[in-house]
Amino acid sequence: MLPILEEMITTGAWWDYVDGLATNHLGHLLRTHPREVRRTVLVWARSADLWKRRSAILCQLHFKGDTDLDLLYECIERAMDSHEFFLRKAIGWALRQHAKTDADEVRRYVMRHRHRLSGLSKREALKGLLRGGRVKAVP
Repeated sequence: MLPILEEMITTGAWWDYVDGLATNHLGHLLRTHPREVRRTVLVWARSADLWKRRSAILCQLHFKGDTDLDLLYECIERAMDSHEFFLRKAIGWALRQHAKTDADEVRRYVMRHRHRLSGLSKREALKGLLRGGRVKAVP
């Protein structure tokens, strides 16, 4: 299934198509075959292809407490310095989603990497946490 997903992601090449493939199908494969698919996700995180990199970041979006933070952070690390909007947005979205499960961990991560994360990634990551003044904005 991975070669088919890879073909669909690279030829689909737009967020509205790729995000569903990444969060649902790639995520399902990662859940059911973690060892094998994790290796592929790490390869995709290093790819020159923007959509494979975005998919690597987003594939655990619905994992909640089952999120492999080492994998997520490795995928984010590979995209953190990019100026590409779709990668910056994906980083923030993945972190914001994980904050629903572990807000303190996301705050810590954003603070630790505040000088490398884009403003967009930080705003997206902390969006739900900023409501009601629960956390100050990160510089």
